[in-house]
Amino acid sequence: MNLPDICHNAVKLAEQSARFLRQELGNVRTDQIEEKALNSLVSYVDKATEAQLVAGLRSITPGCSFLTEEDTVENTEGSLRWIVDPLDGTTNFLFQLPVFSISLALEREGEIVLGIVYEVNQQEAFYAWKDSGAYLNGKPIRVSKRPTLPQSLLATGFPYYNYDQTQAYLKALQFFMQHTRGIRRFGSAAVDLAYVACGRFDGFFEYSLQPYDVAGGAFIVQEAGGVVTDFRGGTDWLHGGEMLASNALIAEDFLEVVRSAFKS
Repeated sequence: MNLPDICHNAVKLAEQSARFLRQELGNVRTDQIEEKALNSLVSYVDKATEAQLVAGLRSITPGCSFLTEEDTVENTEGSLRWIVDPLDGTTNFLFQLPVFSISLALEREGEIVLGIVYEVNQQEAFYAWKDSGAYLNGKPIRVSKRPTLPQSLLATGFPYYNYDQTQAYLKALQFFMQHTRGIRRFGSAAVDLAYVACGRFDGFFEYSLQPYDVAGGAFIVQEAGGVVTDFRGGTDWLHGGEMLASNALIAEDFLEVVRSAFKS
């Protein structure tokens, strides 16, 4: 399997789908928006983009299976599986806020071996394949070298439907507000992770996540030299619904704050 060729072809596919997203920005009527669950919005744009991506990925890797957000194709297990989020940041897109992305990851025998995050508005393609390092529009990227939490800029995602751990989340936020350079909430976990990978953010944490939100971006962070764990410091970040990602220098202190907050 030629992962570099697969990656470059999938990046081109994401670029094509991104053009469609930009074309449809501002065109979605209120009556064309569905609420899948509390505050989880979808429109024809998400579904059409996913269909484009699935068709293209099938051409790139015949016989592959899929795990997709919008269920435009049957989600099945397989030795080669794409994890697809056609529009990470749907609410931003619908409100015309310029932070949303396409997220793709390729699993081989259950191991992620390729990741792509395409930030649509800035036309930035973040990508990596196994043991390749990470790239942004063809140039190598690395996580930041800021060594301490007080020097760090963090990203997060606010809970918008699962409020069971709100107090723990607020406890972590309170500490980070007082002991870091600041916290940002852009509304696309995939973009947050891509920005950790290239050093714009030093760390990211969020819970109530789905695999398609984070698979591509987390893999890129790892290939860029970063650390990705769940809130206990373990490896169940893809399906466990919670994630921390950061440079290696702050990883231990970052984890301890979040682990302590969520234990209580």
